[in-house]
Amino acid sequence: MGILALLEQLRSMVRDSLHRRRPILPPAVSPFPFPPESLAVLAAACWALAALFSAPVARKMGAFAFTRWRMVFATVMLGGWASLAGTWGSLNLALVGVLVLSGFIGIFIGDTVLFACMNRLGPRRSGILFATHSMMSAVLAALFLGERMGAVAMLGCALVLSGVMCAIAFGKRAGSASSLEATRGRLAVGVGLGLIAALGQALGTLVVKPVVGPDVDPVAASAVRMAAGFGFHALLLVGWKPARLTAVMAPRDWQLLAGSAFLSMAMGMTLILAALKYGSAGLVGMLSSVSPILLLPLLWWKTKVPPTLGAMAGALLTVAGVVLILARLH
Repeated sequence: MGILALLEQLRSMVRDSLHRRRPILPPAVSPFPFPPESLAVLAAACWALAALFSAPVARKMGAFAFTRWRMVFATVMLGGWASLAGTWGSLNLALVGVLVLSGFIGIFIGDTVLFACMNRLGPRRSGILFATHSMMSAVLAALFLGERMGAVAMLGCALVLSGVMCAIAFGKRAGSASSLEATRGRLAVGVGLGLIAALGQALGTLVVKPVVGPDVDPVAASAVRMAAGFGFHALLLVGWKPARLTAVMAPRDWQLLAGSAFLSMAMGMTLILAALKYGSAGLVGMLSSVSPILLLPLLWWKTKVPPTLGAMAGALLTVAGVVLILARLH
């Protein structure tokens, strides 16, 4: 009973802080002829496309060096665009502070802990755990932002979450056992890391929603968030060898890295902030989780190997869920 009372007190304090110290700004009027939450699906498509050609250079560089250099490229791209467009003035000091916090939670903590989870549980099981960020986003948006979903949207969210998890869980073909699937260390620790990574992803985007006003430029905001994530990530270079780049890079590797940074971090993250600016934070988090589903046809095209029946079933559930959500919003 004491824990429940403490959680309720914490919830009240956070909501009071949002309303009093950083007032929740009125939602911006969407200029798009479609639901603004659709931008989250476009962001997921950017992430899926980037993942298709990022894997070789990521393996060569190592996860931490790859992520850090992607952030360098993305920060330069976003910062350069914001400078050319002259949109830095759309940000105020309070918003910059929130964006730095978002970069710390979502990019630094979320990504770093996710890689630690992958090292313990492998990509498939860590992907299942990380997919829970969509559900966490919806729950946290309801608790702290007062967002509410109708029955149809809730059904759509349930289909999206179950479809993504189904596609990841049953996307592996029988007899394709790999050392990547082995559990290293305690299973409970790996599960905990995966859930912390998912929570970091959910919180990292959620904290921005209350302060993104109608005049805020998503590109400039994304540049600040990315620069903050890089700054914190660069701290790993101090006395920790696994974070350093030791591979010899060819020009083609840098080209792939730049392309990945543009698609996944510059485009993807900016689309997410634009979706948050105009749409529901809970639904944005839910729709942005469909990246594994969008990757299936791309992998089919690249490898000429069709997805498993389980992955196809998961994809159908996810598509049905997305259609329900967007049809309800339109």
